[in-house]
Amino acid sequence: METKRSLLGRLPIISQLRKSVGLQRGMLVAGIALTLLFLLTAALAPLIAPYGATQRFDETQAPPSSVHLWGTTAGGYDVFSRTIWGAQTAFLVIVVAVALSIFLGVILGLVSGYIGGWLDRVLVVVADAIYAFPTLLLAMVMSIAISQGRSDMWSGIFSAAISITVVFIPQYYRVIRAETIRLKAEPFVESAIVVGASSVRIMARHIYKNATRTLPLIFTLNASEAILTLAGLGFLGFGIEPSAAAEWGYDLNHAQSDATAGIWWTGVFPGVAIVLTVLGLTLLGESMNDLNDPRLRGRKQAKKKKELVDA
Repeated sequence: METKRSLLGRLPIISQLRKSVGLQRGMLVAGIALTLLFLLTAALAPLIAPYGATQRFDETQAPPSSVHLWGTTAGGYDVFSRTIWGAQTAFLVIVVAVALSIFLGVILGLVSGYIGGWLDRVLVVVADAIYAFPTLLLAMVMSIAISQGRSDMWSGIFSAAISITVVFIPQYYRVIRAETIRLKAEPFVESAIVVGASSVRIMARHIYKNATRTLPLIFTLNASEAILTLAGLGFLGFGIEPSAAAEWGYDLNHAQSDATAGIWWTGVFPGVAIVLTVLGLTLLGESMNDLNDPRLRGRKQAKKKKELVDA
């Protein structure tokens, strides 16, 4: 029983929750709650949504009612159903985009940091060049190049995911490269070289595990940025067509004309969904980042000890 508790306590979010105190714990709990709400909504969308994401009705711009809880859009779509299904679309894009970014960024960072030389210089220049471009502009260019005007559900999801992947790869690459360069000089790596271990084995067995400890923190922050980038693409007309799948940014774009006519429900609910999801992921990522910083953690622990002494 104690072994199970110790293993549970070492899980990333559980361990951070045990370390947190005061306001920091409140922010972490709020981030966890909002993130879980988003994940559960995405997973249970077929059970929660009363209608399909692309199902249309004769009632257009109808106000909230018992039939359509959050009203309908100008195209005859049920707002509540599209908001729920939009969570699933966002989740799929995040998973594909961040998974590809981590896979390519980690491999390039390990190879670049360990081998060095001309390969390292070329990769650094390319990564810096990509990183210098505005995120949304680069995603737009990649989306146009990949989708070529076709934006059904899966092609749209993969198009948006790959567009976001290109933006995120330099972030993972730079972090892993810096850690690899630092770890390459550690005694345990030098010992592996002395006993004749190959470069691939050293990178896979000795450097990889130690260089990727900060990835969960970057993942949560990039997930929120991925949602904003996806919403930006959809808002500007480079997202998924409404006849293929639900996407929050696209729905917001088509709700602009409704707002001037006093039809608020077509834009408020997708907008609130974006805000709450991004807020939850950001609170979770920032809280984990603060609690993993030894300087901040030391201050919080000292403050907690002082409060106990005073009590």
